[in-house]
Amino acid sequence: MRLAAIAAIAPLAWRLAWAGLRHRPRPQTITQRLAALPRLDLPVSAPVEIRWNDRLVPFIEADSDRDLAVALGLIHAHLRLAQMELLRRIAQGRLSEILGPVAIPFDHTLRLLDPTRAVPAIEEALPEATLDWVEGFVAGINHHLASAAAPPFEFRLLGIRAEPWTVADVLGIARLAAADINWLLWMRLLRLPRGPDWPDIWARLIEDGTAPLPSLGSGKDVASEGFTRLLLGLGRAGSNAVAVSANRSATGRSWLAGDPHLSLSLPSVWQQASYRSPSYNVAGLMIPGIPVMAIGRNPWIAWGGTNLHALSSDLFDVSDLPASEIAQRRLRLAVRWSRSREIVLRYTAHGPIISDAPLFGSSNGRALALRWVGHQPSDEMSALLAINRSRDWHEFSTAAEGFAVPGQNLVYADRGGHIGKLRAAWLPRRSFSPPADVASPVAHAAHWTDLATAAHLPAELDPSDGFIVSANDRPPASDIPLGWFFSPNDRAERLTALLADREAIGFADLTALQRDVAMPLALALCDRLCAVCTARPGTDPVLDALRAWDGAYDPASPGALAFELVLAQLVAAVTPPSRRALYNVVWHGRRLLAREIDALPPEQLSLAVQQAVAAAGPAFDRLRHWGEAHRLRLAHPLGAVPGIGRRFRYIDWPWPAGSDTVFKSAHGLVAGQHAVAYGSNARYLFDMSDLDGNHLVLLGGQDGVPGSPAFLDQAELFRRGEYVTVPLDPVTARASFPHTTILQPGPR
Repeated sequence: MRLAAIAAIAPLAWRLAWAGLRHRPRPQTITQRLAALPRLDLPVSAPVEIRWNDRLVPFIEADSDRDLAVALGLIHAHLRLAQMELLRRIAQGRLSEILGPVAIPFDHTLRLLDPTRAVPAIEEALPEATLDWVEGFVAGINHHLASAAAPPFEFRLLGIRAEPWTVADVLGIARLAAADINWLLWMRLLRLPRGPDWPDIWARLIEDGTAPLPSLGSGKDVASEGFTRLLLGLGRAGSNAVAVSANRSATGRSWLAGDPHLSLSLPSVWQQASYRSPSYNVAGLMIPGIPVMAIGRNPWIAWGGTNLHALSSDLFDVSDLPASEIAQRRLRLAVRWSRSREIVLRYTAHGPIISDAPLFGSSNGRALALRWVGHQPSDEMSALLAINRSRDWHEFSTAAEGFAVPGQNLVYADRGGHIGKLRAAWLPRRSFSPPADVASPVAHAAHWTDLATAAHLPAELDPSDGFIVSANDRPPASDIPLGWFFSPNDRAERLTALLADREAIGFADLTALQRDVAMPLALALCDRLCAVCTARPGTDPVLDALRAWDGAYDPASPGALAFELVLAQLVAAVTPPSRRALYNVVWHGRRLLAREIDALPPEQLSLAVQQAVAAAGPAFDRLRHWGEAHRLRLAHPLGAVPGIGRRFRYIDWPWPAGSDTVFKSAHGLVAGQHAVAYGSNARYLFDMSDLDGNHLVLLGGQDGVPGSPAFLDQAELFRRGEYVTVPLDPVTARASFPHTTILQPGPR
């Protein structure tokens, strides 16, 4: 599969390389970037003032909500139009139009998943205020399209013609951001070889309850990893979030802090902003193309969250359905540099037959249908806008009841010192009996007749220990199962230990927490391995590094490198091939390996560890430190194109952390140097004692235009643990944001 995928990519790569010789990004100053923003004849009722800092973070003041939405659409398009266009085409399954035949499997899978299926019904049911807001946002985007002197260079390189945006396009991107993390789980599991021990493997996964999610570091399957990155681009598959109450705070007011975990790429999947209108006064992080503050605060409350890993989908085995209950639709994909292709999409009452998608791998001849909560209408846009306006826990929790997908742990803090956490999701009322396999029998579709909402799911308010932690860990018991697979408890336990150790928690404590790279479980396993080795100190550098390791994944650590190299060799030695394949696609392989080790006789374990230490020696001698193996390589997607790619590769840094550290940087089993492709990609910290105490940073930059000074300028801040302060008070914004743009209304 890997060779076939590379062969298919080659013609595309050389065509892009040729186009790249003609279309190049040009360096621009901040002044030039701001001068290029259309300012005249906007569809606003009064002038709108935008203040900018030197990193192109805006503070917007508008006299009406509609005018604010127009300004947001204009700014999103100005900073991230190429990225937004790509997201629109992913949601619609139209990548082949710009990438050629190599994207046909992606489009086929996307058309079957059909994330935009419910968009027409959602649009029709939008409340008037929400519709007016989104229409204003769309008007701002389209004004930029009509007024910009030149399209983004990516448009010229990829042959994209600017198309007007619609409300449906914005809702489609929002639905794409709601992709179910379980799809990735199924895609990987269905691609694994099914041996006689598959039932045992599945039972172990269910018992462990720990999500087998891709590390995106193994590089074993180009096509499936590429598709996984598309879905992880917006989905917040991981994340940390903590809230600290007034009685544990150094300021006497609450704090909210966190870091979302997503694919690491340029431009960032986040934008920073602050804005003010009659209904809104918020600061935080937005997703390009979606006109709500996904993570943020207003003068009264702050909100963030992590993925709930909720079971928003089911796979049903529809192999026995009669032909009369299977509908099909034929459509043609437009394909750049080639003829169009016809694909056939099959549907049942239980959802599309996703096993027809090439990227979902083998289903052993079974026809598997996907049922997803997101295929029916729900209104997350109105729910998030209501959260953006909320002033207390009651308003916040009431708004969350309208949030269906993706299931989220929403973490809350307010100005009064209160903190809370709730689960926002719509879920079928399933039985607590776990499924016997990845796909369920059609009889289980009866559970979908009634959906629970946030009002029926566990919530916490003002816990006695004064803080709340969320790290994709298993939620408390509820009336229905929220999911079968959750992240290992390592991050949640580490966050809890760090917060419990502090009497009065302040800014320095929370910033240190976000950079924590210790992994106690790995250290305990390391000690176990060392205990069965009898070699004297000084006789083996790998073993010496293991014995001296403190459990921290610092770039300069020999011990972290030695441990990961030995772990990979040990997996190969003590696990059969089918389980080894599983370990290659899970984040919690070391937990499963620990169980394997516990089952080994002492003599066998000792021999296996000694052999693993010896086998790890050559790579350890070559690399010496964790950061030499574990690399952050930030690049624009064009960085993979031969010839021109070097112009779009910006960073190759030794990088800290690991798959289960608080500061997350995921990786597979380590045999040598590898690039981190998934992990912490932004940080936020809201001080509810200070209206302007809003600290944000991106692993990248605010501007999506290569050549802009703000394209990558926050990456070094992120590495140093520093932040950009984004005010809520307009007086502070006028004093600290030196650049001004006035958007002028057009003739009426």
